[in-house]
Amino acid sequence: MIAYVTVGADDIARAERFYSAFLTALGYRLEEYHGDLSYIPPVQPGQSQVSPDFYVKSPFNGGPATAGNGAMVAFEARSQSQVRDLHAAALAAGGSDEGQPGFRASYGSHFYVGYLRDPHGNKIALFCSNPDEPGRDG
Repeated sequence: MIAYVTVGADDIARAERFYSAFLTALGYRLEEYHGDLSYIPPVQPGQSQVSPDFYVKSPFNGGPATAGNGAMVAFEARSQSQVRDLHAAALAAGGSDEGQPGFRASYGSHFYVGYLRDPHGNKIALFCSNPDEPGRDG
């Protein structure tokens, strides 16, 4: 089980504006610790945490934060409309577009996804695969 995912940031305030634009809408709670950001996923009453925490931190070695080539973190939304709304909110909060929300021929017929880059270049996906919503072919 993955316990946490960390991305680097040189400007924590810009990173907080970007990530808070969509993670809080997905139920994540923001905690700050020593100037870094910890987004804690929602936990249903009576259940233990099953999703990983998401951390945004200044690099420990003091060097600049850089994005990993081929690295991406994906967050699941409840609906296709939420993917579109959160993608737009993240763009307005300083992100850049890496692929507008929609269906992709490479994935299943109900996999609806939008791609972003955070202000530091980290790639983020917002997706929904709700079988109760219209699919790519319907």
